[in-house]
Order: sequence, then C-alpha cells, then structure tokens
Amino acid sequence: MKALWQSRAQAEAAADKLRKFAQSQRLMILSLLLEGEKSVTEMDAATGIGQPALSQQLAELRKAELVTTRRQAKQVYYSLAGEPVVLCVRSIEAVFGAGNPEQMLLKMTRPEASQKREHVIEGAANFARLR
Repeated sequence: MKALWQSRAQAEAAADKLRKFAQSQRLMILSLLLEGEKSVTEMDAATGIGQPALSQQLAELRKAELVTTRRQAKQVYYSLAGEPVVLCVRSIEAVFGAGNPEQMLLKMTRPEASQKREHVIEGAANFARLR
C-alpha cells in the first residue's frame, strides 16, 4: 500500500471512508460498539438516537462496511467490522475524547511501550522531585 500522497485513488477512497465517520450519530454508534456486539434495542437505549435515525445510520455504516450484523431470531446484532475499524474509532476517541491522546495512541500502537511509560511521572514538578 502506497502512502496517500502517492495515490489519488487511495486518498479519495480514504476521504470517502472518513466521511462515514464524520457524523455525530454514527460516531456514537461506533464508539458504543467498541464495548462489543449490541442489538438495535441496546443501542437505542444507550445512545438515545431514536429508532428511525438509528436504523438510517446503521444502514450507512453497513453500506460503508464499518459494521457487521448477526441475526438471532428477530433480533439483529451489530459489531465493528474488524481491527482497522476498531483502531480508527479508538484513534478518534483518543484525539477528540477525554483523556491523554498521546498515551491512548501509544497503547493502541505499541502496547509494550505504554506499559513501560505507565510508571513514568511527567512534568517539571515531578522532575524536580526525582533529583
């Protein structure tokens, strides 16, 4: 795979996929699905989006291949469509959500490094104490 600057087609495909993430209700759904598989009823109760809008957004996410479905009797369950989607949603949460974005991204990309850094105390005041 080439870097995006080397391929207009890849850059356009990435931009199109990112547009699917760029909607608040879809982001809420994707974020919720980080917790695991959920039914439409569970998603509606957790997000408060409402059945009609939720169905519309889930259809968009299915079409974009960001979620997968599993049917059990009359109930449909949704989950994220693989590790690349999980990584994307976690990255969005790391950058725009609560917490330390650098630490969250480090944990996602280099788990072994984040374990070592958990014991590091950062900041000028802490540095002075370590001397």
